[in-house]
Amino acid sequence: MEMKYKKYLFEMKSVLYDKKWTKTAKNFPVYYVWRSVKEKGDLRYDLTKMPPKMLGKEFPKTQGHDHSLAAPEFITVTKGKALFLHQKCRGKKVDDAYCVPVKKGESVIAPGNYAHFAINPGDKELKFTNWINKKNRNVYNFVKKMSGACYFYTKEGWIKNKNYKRVPELRFEKPLKKAPKDLTFLYGN
Repeated sequence: MEMKYKKYLFEMKSVLYDKKWTKTAKNFPVYYVWRSVKEKGDLRYDLTKMPPKMLGKEFPKTQGHDHSLAAPEFITVTKGKALFLHQKCRGKKVDDAYCVPVKKGESVIAPGNYAHFAINPGDKELKFTNWINKKNRNVYNFVKKMSGACYFYTKEGWIKNKNYKRVPELRFEKPLKKAPKDLTFLYGN
């Protein structure tokens, strides 16, 4: 069963870098999600579309989330390009933070024990799909409490979020060029 929803700017105010801009901005959909476009066993296939509309000084992004299960998510860019930011935290301290630049036809695996965020760094629409365990739920509490990810991607580049006590230097990983044939690793432990 397919479910579409829109994530509006005003729902994301707490996780944005440019808080001053949000005070005068009009509300608009930052991104759109279609859940359960198809299903295969206990896996769900979703589609996300993100227009290239800036969020003040910050590039458009998803709100970001952790997972309820320690199960990964497999993501493929189908249009445009993306930056996928991953962070692993212990309380307000970030143990690891890395970014995977992904273009059309490439993929990334979001580890189940990391929060992750999708960013549209371009001037064109971004579309990406994901496979995830249907029992896995998105958890937004920590990201909202910390006012977003440990890094914001802005016109000036990457800026650390000062709400975290410790943030390591951001490292970069390469995307997957081919999708794995067997997705059973998405079931988790």
